[in-house]
Amino acid sequence: MTQLQVQAQPLAHLTIGQLVVQRPARARVFEKFGLDYCCGGKKPLDEACAAKGIDLQQVLVALEIVDAVAGTDIRDWSTAPLGELAQHIEVTHHAYLKRELPRLDYLTNRVAQRHGEHQPNLIQLRNVFAALKIEMDQHMAKEEDILFPLCRELDGDAPATESHCGSIRNPITVMLKEHDDAGAALEEMRRLTDNYTPPENACNTFRAMYDSLAQLERDMHQHVHKENNILFPRAIAAEAARNQL
Repeated sequence: MTQLQVQAQPLAHLTIGQLVVQRPARARVFEKFGLDYCCGGKKPLDEACAAKGIDLQQVLVALEIVDAVAGTDIRDWSTAPLGELAQHIEVTHHAYLKRELPRLDYLTNRVAQRHGEHQPNLIQLRNVFAALKIEMDQHMAKEEDILFPLCRELDGDAPATESHCGSIRNPITVMLKEHDDAGAALEEMRRLTDNYTPPENACNTFRAMYDSLAQLERDMHQHVHKENNILFPRAIAAEAARNQL
């Protein structure tokens, strides 16, 4: 067995989410191979590759290369205070969505109106996106008004205050379900756009829409990963530890 095989073998049995928590730069590898590290992050790498017919060894080699060249400028959010991580998600990913979703709302509507008669997939795309936008607007409001304040409270030393939510597990369960729904919408949009590949004769607005939707997917994967695989489990653990005091 080569040194690579000795080093990489344990990686194959870790979940994709764990691998990205350890080294965030690995997300680029999973994006390249189409492996979901946010909503599907609980699957072990070898199982995820087998399910999609992807050569596990190619993924492991790519991971080794990324690990070797990745810089240290990417923040390790697995050890950051919960309040700081919640704030990062809010000012980075929520701010991006609040800026980009209205822009994409306009683009998807415009392209569907102009080209949907001859390309019905664009009307379907518009409908999927419109539903996703409504859901994400509501989702972000619930996180900012309910869940993130609870996470910030868990950072402090003061006794927990009464919450109408009961355990923090309750809002987290709702957020996880909504993340799954958003992930399904992203997959459907990728299918409807043939992996965001515009036709050769596509106009600039058409191309801008596809490029922006692809960027939306990338940011959403990072966003959901930080919540599903880092913030939520740590918040549940922090609440459990506080309840034992």
